[in-house]
Amino acid sequence: MNKTMNKTKMQTFSVCKLTVTALFGLAVTLVSCSNEEIVQNQKTAIENGKDLTTFETGEPESSNAKTRTSLDYASGAFYWEAGDKIYVKDDDGTWQVSSNAPTEKTASFKFKVPGRFTGSNTYKVYYPGKNGNQDRVSIPAAQTQTAPDNTEHIGSSGDCGIATATKEGGLFKFKLDHKPAILVFQPYTSNTILQGCYLTKVEVTSDNNLTGTYTLDPATGTLTGTGSGSRIVLTTKNPAAGSANANGFPLTNTSASVATNGAYMVIAPGTHTLRVRYWIKDPVTNNEGTITKIMPSFTYAANAYYDMTANLTIHDYAGDKYYMWDAQRQYWYGHEWNKTGYLSSTDQPTVNEGDGGAYPLNKYLDPDRWCNDSYPGRSIRNDAVQPHFTSLPNVNELVWYCMKGDPHWDYELWTSMGHLHGGGIWLKKKSEIPGFTPNNDPDGIDWRAEPIKAFPGFHKIGTTLPIPAADADKYFFLPALGEYERGLLNYIGMEGLYWSSSSCIQADNEAYMLEFDNYGYNRVRVLVPERTFGFRAQEFE
Repeated sequence: MNKTMNKTKMQTFSVCKLTVTALFGLAVTLVSCSNEEIVQNQKTAIENGKDLTTFETGEPESSNAKTRTSLDYASGAFYWEAGDKIYVKDDDGTWQVSSNAPTEKTASFKFKVPGRFTGSNTYKVYYPGKNGNQDRVSIPAAQTQTAPDNTEHIGSSGDCGIATATKEGGLFKFKLDHKPAILVFQPYTSNTILQGCYLTKVEVTSDNNLTGTYTLDPATGTLTGTGSGSRIVLTTKNPAAGSANANGFPLTNTSASVATNGAYMVIAPGTHTLRVRYWIKDPVTNNEGTITKIMPSFTYAANAYYDMTANLTIHDYAGDKYYMWDAQRQYWYGHEWNKTGYLSSTDQPTVNEGDGGAYPLNKYLDPDRWCNDSYPGRSIRNDAVQPHFTSLPNVNELVWYCMKGDPHWDYELWTSMGHLHGGGIWLKKKSEIPGFTPNNDPDGIDWRAEPIKAFPGFHKIGTTLPIPAADADKYFFLPALGEYERGLLNYIGMEGLYWSSSSCIQADNEAYMLEFDNYGYNRVRVLVPERTFGFRAQEFE
């Protein structure tokens, strides 16, 4: 899990045009907030001959102005979009909404506002975004962007601003100051497997609130309020049939490229520790999972945007860590999946239900790969002796991890034996589990010695909720690497099976192991299978 934050650019938004925040990236299209009710109100106001006051923003474009979308990467210039509206309190303290609105993208606009504005030379102008009202702003937990490097969704995702309009001649002029912070995600990868996949969403979890209802405070010029949610999911695909982005945004770039897959998320400003999960999908296999980045505590200022570049790398788990219990050599020694002269159906299979005939048959034909089948007698402790097994957790420790390790299933992506997979669990490190000891389980029983009761087969239901970003260092990850049974590979990407260093003292052919899966209910168990299974031998943290 990477724990670095890429803050490659931060700019203050230029305050002239309304809709989007000053994002970086090539030009991007801003939010289109067309509203039939606004148009109808405009017609009604004009037809009734009401007095309207002009509030003007932006400088008129010259005839040779460069054609751009809503936001220019280099300059941070804003554009108003069709349907944008402003709110102003009149001399009576009544909220008034502009009776007209742009009908297309424009760098400047003259808003017509009903009400009386003769008592002052300055008035506060509010832009609460598409889903806001008056001075109330809503930053939603679900945001959607349908094309790379496009900001049409920002207005409905909480972009907002406030300004002081000053009287100049017969009208009031203002420049909007935007109030959210914007995260601009720019993933890239050199992994050829990932380059054939797509970014389907970006999920951000904070140690404090990012979403909810806020107020544009005229006294402080800030967003006030505590918010109500710490998680945002930005969907990055276009659901329209035949869309070029129906699968998501491409990951073909080997360096950060806003044009290729730039994705924009609106958040409440403040100091946040962020856990960012990039959801990646292979359209051929339909495998989907996450790549996680942890961003340490940082202050994300209002009226600013942040480049969140991320080199998407995934862990590759070796195929030579499957063993029978306490065997000297790994299950497929001499018949590895990547050996020269590999023979299909004979050597190590790499996909589910793949079969290899060269698995260890018995201790006479394959003594080095066969399990330790020693059994000194009932109730006599019998631990593993091979160095790669003595370092494994014992049965008591497995029970601690299972029952007190706060298991969280995750769809984290990884590769093994040349294939992309996803899925595994996060468990608390032993140092984070109060009372953890190898000498006995949480109930004081030492399962390596004569127990006071039959082994119950410990069972724990975990959760699929993300680990809080601030707690990420307290957990470690175990991938669902499956197992081999008589040469057949089973459950890779679905189930994890890990040996302990402890054999069962009540049976001559069994040993303890940790099993987890996500077959609808995310369970973690400590079981006692036969020693001849090919499970993973891996140290725990």
